Amino acid sequence: MAELTLISPRRYQLKPLVEIALHNELRLLEAGIRRTQQRLREFESQYDLSSAEFIRRYEQDELEETLQLTEWVGEYRLLERLREKADTLQGIQFAN
Repeated sequence: MAELTLISPRRYQLKPLVEIALHNELRLLEAGIRRTQQRLREFESQYDLSSAEFIRRYEQDELEETLQLTEWVGEYRLLERLREKADTLQGIQFAN
């Protein structure tokens, strides 16, 4: 578990500012997740293949590399990173 202490020279409470900033960042991440999921559904529909199966076959060099397939891989990896960041933000707890 990571811990963070914030110190400000101002009297203004930091907790509400940080909570709002984290909430806004989470909303942006969730919007990115939705857009990326939509893009993945488009690839899956076009190729009649799930993203998980596509990645498995791609990583085993069963598919010819094209620009569009590279974009699909990029979207899949982006979704993984976005979800990881969102999970991290959702797990943040304030000590006081």
